[in-house]
Amino acid sequence: MKRYIIPIVSVLACMLLLLHSSCQDDDNSLGALIAPADLSMEARIIGVDDENEYGDGSGLVEFKVSAQHATNYKFVFSDKSSKNTSNGTYTHRFTTPGINDYVVTVLATGTGGISTSKTLTLRVFSEFDDPETKSLLTGDGSKTWYIAKALPAHLGVGPSGTFTPDYYSAAPNEKDECFYDDAMTFSLENDGSIAFEHDNKGETFFNASYLSVAGGSGGDDQCLAFDTSGKKYVNLAPSSSEAPGTPGTQFIISDGGFMNYYIGTSTYEIMKIEDDYMELRAIMGSDDSLAWYLKLTTDPEGGGGNGGEEEEMLQTQFDELVWADEFDQGSEPDAASWNYETGNNNGWGNQEKQYYTEDNAVVEDGTLKINLIAENIDNFQYSSSRITTQNKYDFQYGRIEVRAKLTEGGGSWPAIWMLGSNFTEVEWPGCGEIDIMEYKGNEPDITHGTLHFPGNSGANGLTQSTGVSNAATEFHNYTVEWTEEQIIFAVDNKIFHKFDNTSDTPFHQPFFIILNVAMGGTFGGAIDPAFQQTAMEVDYVRVYQ
Repeated sequence: MKRYIIPIVSVLACMLLLLHSSCQDDDNSLGALIAPADLSMEARIIGVDDENEYGDGSGLVEFKVSAQHATNYKFVFSDKSSKNTSNGTYTHRFTTPGINDYVVTVLATGTGGISTSKTLTLRVFSEFDDPETKSLLTGDGSKTWYIAKALPAHLGVGPSGTFTPDYYSAAPNEKDECFYDDAMTFSLENDGSIAFEHDNKGETFFNASYLSVAGGSGGDDQCLAFDTSGKKYVNLAPSSSEAPGTPGTQFIISDGGFMNYYIGTSTYEIMKIEDDYMELRAIMGSDDSLAWYLKLTTDPEGGGGNGGEEEEMLQTQFDELVWADEFDQGSEPDAASWNYETGNNNGWGNQEKQYYTEDNAVVEDGTLKINLIAENIDNFQYSSSRITTQNKYDFQYGRIEVRAKLTEGGGSWPAIWMLGSNFTEVEWPGCGEIDIMEYKGNEPDITHGTLHFPGNSGANGLTQSTGVSNAATEFHNYTVEWTEEQIIFAVDNKIFHKFDNTSDTPFHQPFFIILNVAMGGTFGGAIDPAFQQTAMEVDYVRVYQ
């Protein structure tokens, strides 16, 4: 008969617990206070069997405590971590490699703060170890990290089932200063533990779902006064997910500690870590369908350059030119390739302020110029053009490359994009939309690449941005590499957005091309009252398969 070791506190352990229990006396000055009574604690080490007396190496232990009159329970562990819980259940991971003894104390708190405690000693086996990550995180001494505010996507969010910020990524320096001025220091102590200190300069950037934690309210993320002082501790543990190419390690900050953005979690998965650069992923505490991403650097200025992040260059699999317009013939777009869409069409669904004409798209000096002009036309104050290849040219899969110089002026909104050719049959967003490039004159150093389709349309489009410091004064190549498996966005062949093109997206059919310059609206934003005229210049449009 097999002998099973049951990793639940035994009768002998329970007797030991009674020896370690203590109660505070009532504070009569506060009235009659009742201490929590009949405090019991059970501990189950995960994976105990005949061959693994101290567990399966995961270091996981399930705790369950209960007491009469208790309103809260606090676990205090000898690995310098702690946890508050109202229901008395918690699973803790002990991470010191090997077989080690740990002391666990639970404090049951009742009304008025009076508490009862109980202590237990456990022997647990953990086989996890990542000395390289510990060394990179702390510098084998002390290392301070800052948000890499100069980098695109230093903050991002996406679905928790993937490993990219498909929903949103912040442009360089986009957020409030309180998001950027935090200093987070990891220090290696003599006993091998990792200490954590967070200097937030008195304010923390709170996710809208957690404003009440700091006494705030409203529907937007906010900077709120919040105390992050005091030393906390960090435990390294195996990642709970299997993100490709990661070190397979996460860290957990004790006592409710967090990195600079408050999203209701203390657990951060390390996606990438180098001497001076780190990428983190964290599941939001109030919504486990969302994963948030942070880029950090040891540069107090926020990671000028690439902050240790190597730029990924596009390696195309399409090199046969199948269609092009070089805009070197005639004085207007070639009618064999392009259509005009005219009017305002009720703001084109985006509250846009321009009126499209056939006169604002001209070909001269080897480029197409789409002119945006401040002038009165059919009761609108701005004129522009929008041209498409609908019913004249479309394609499915390949590389489209557009070389263009963008607009100047607040409110201007040039776009290079594509719609599914079944647009008139299924309408938008069912047809799918690929925004190769979108740009705001109000944010002249940033360009965007976005996908719209059912469930991710309008403001919920899957977008990424990248810095292009001279987009309005120099020509750049805006590219999409589109395959059955993936859609990749790049500027000057530098990749900034990747999307897994699964079988249930609409991106498995022919698409046609659109070039336009809008004014104002939901994306273009506030219009400069002094605006007069600008243009998007297009050197060429080329499609390779």
